[in-house]
Amino acid sequence: MNGTKYDALLATGYGRHLVRDIFACPILTEIKAFAQGAAYFYPECQTVIDIGGQDCKVIRIDNGRVEDFEMNDRCAAGTGKFLEVMAHTLGYPIDKFGMAALAAADSVNINSMCTVFAESEVISLIARGENPQNIALGLHQSIMNRIIAMLGKTGYGDTIVFAGGGAKNPCLVKLLEKRLGRKLYIPEEPQIVGALGAALSLTNTKEA
Repeated sequence: MNGTKYDALLATGYGRHLVRDIFACPILTEIKAFAQGAAYFYPECQTVIDIGGQDCKVIRIDNGRVEDFEMNDRCAAGTGKFLEVMAHTLGYPIDKFGMAALAAADSVNINSMCTVFAESEVISLIARGENPQNIALGLHQSIMNRIIAMLGKTGYGDTIVFAGGGAKNPCLVKLLEKRLGRKLYIPEEPQIVGALGAALSLTNTKEA
């Protein structure tokens, strides 16, 4: 950012502490950032599902305030990275992976959510002649099951916002909506929800 001019700076996400140390700026947890960003797009939002590149999380909120959350940040299981690795293993571009899963005639059960073990499992399934689309659907279902389990711990309301890059995956959207029995609310650019929430937090702090 050398030479870049900005009016204000706030850091969120995994690198926030490093940015704070370098630029002496305030920080905000991504949990709070996603809660505020989701509430901006949908003021009635009660629950946020985020499937990002490095983690997946479920946040229960009230008027943009965090009431409870569950987060998987210890491994790549159920994250965008998991999807990326599995798509590559099956020979699909990541932006086509969801559509390939939706075209499946059946689903193959995937036993492991660990990226390393799941990749080995997928390679074995391919060697056995399993249909790649059916494997893709099984992988998406395993992620959906993980999110449902997290929602079971936090509880969830009627208005659920799906954020993060995972919200651009049509198969994840369809599976979650079918399992939950309700429509998910998805911003036009779901991957910016956290950044927007951080910016709103900074704005509110300056105004206060």
